[in-house]
Amino acid sequence: MNLVMTFERLRARAGELPPLTADLLVAAGVGLFTASDAAVNEPGYRQADWFTWLLLAVSLLALVRRRREPVAVAVITGAACAGWALYGHIGEMLNLPVIVALYTVAVAGDRRRTVRTAVVAAVVSGAVAIRVGHDVVNPQGLPFLEMLWPLVPLLLGEVVRTRRELLRAYEARAARAEEDREREAARRVREERVRMARELHDIVAHTVTAMTVQAGVALDAFDLRPEVSRKAMRQVRDSGREAVRELRATVTVLRESDDEPTAPLPGIDRLGELAERFEGGGVELVMRREGELEGLPPMAELAVHRIVQEALTNVVRHSGARRAAVSVVRHGDRLTVEVVDDGKAAGGRRAEPVDGERAGPGGGFGLLGIRERAAAAGGEVEYGPVPGGGFLVRAWLPVGPRAGRGEGRP
Repeated sequence: MNLVMTFERLRARAGELPPLTADLLVAAGVGLFTASDAAVNEPGYRQADWFTWLLLAVSLLALVRRRREPVAVAVITGAACAGWALYGHIGEMLNLPVIVALYTVAVAGDRRRTVRTAVVAAVVSGAVAIRVGHDVVNPQGLPFLEMLWPLVPLLLGEVVRTRRELLRAYEARAARAEEDREREAARRVREERVRMARELHDIVAHTVTAMTVQAGVALDAFDLRPEVSRKAMRQVRDSGREAVRELRATVTVLRESDDEPTAPLPGIDRLGELAERFEGGGVELVMRREGELEGLPPMAELAVHRIVQEALTNVVRHSGARRAAVSVVRHGDRLTVEVVDDGKAAGGRRAEPVDGERAGPGGGFGLLGIRERAAAAGGEVEYGPVPGGGFLVRAWLPVGPRAGRGEGRP
């Protein structure tokens, strides 16, 4: 493994150079060691001559193209190494060019090519050893040992290539994981932006509408019925304070501050306050509650409050209705919320889409917010004109053990 790491460090340093420069440096280094061994042969054997240097020159020139044609370079350097042995020139470093070539074959190819090259190289090396005589090429052993040395650079190249593939796979996996994290973070940011926009819309739109209604009552009764005017103005003041309190709670959540306590979320128990805010506005409100409404999931309670709040705001702002009825009824694990009025089919609430698409430019967001509230609590909602005049908003919310999982209405 240390040898592999050494090769990787050398490759990393060489990778910073232009490919041709790196190949020339490799060929020069191999030529230095091989030439020093070829220059001096053992006594009693053929000494270096023109043929020896010719084979060396061919091998070094071939190494320059080892990246582009690794198999051809391995064949040329292998033939030169066999030529030295058959010519009678024996040396310890004469097989260095073919070692580099075999390493390149393995590191730049695949396992199938490595196996085929290993078989051919081992057979050729063993055949050369038998032809020359094992007492000459390998005095300490049999020709079988000569079949093993070509496998060493191939094995090393295979290990290095496998390691690189694993590193690339790890990098790709890490990149995919990072992309997934970024997508998830972006999705959560979008959801939070929609949630906060919905919350601010519900608070501001409802409160401003209620304050407008009470201010109108105060103006009408200012001269003749001052006590009614004072009561209406007190309601305007209380509505403003309530809006400030809810906005403060919302901003506290946005700041993720743990220093200040967050006010409890509005629920079913505060529906009466919604009706009081519209008193005197020309709309007679009737509220009905049935079933066990205690201990409901907080998400369901908040959804009920906001749905009724937005529906009543639409009634006052757009319907021209004289009467409106609100009912919250629980049957088993399901809660039904209805807001119906006797107003005419006109205004912003009729202009909003009923097929689940977002309102376009100039359209409102009230009914869209109602749909999102119901969906967030795992329920469904429907709305539209009713026969004989008027408008109905009806929502079904799960409040049982599986509340919030999107069961929808029956």
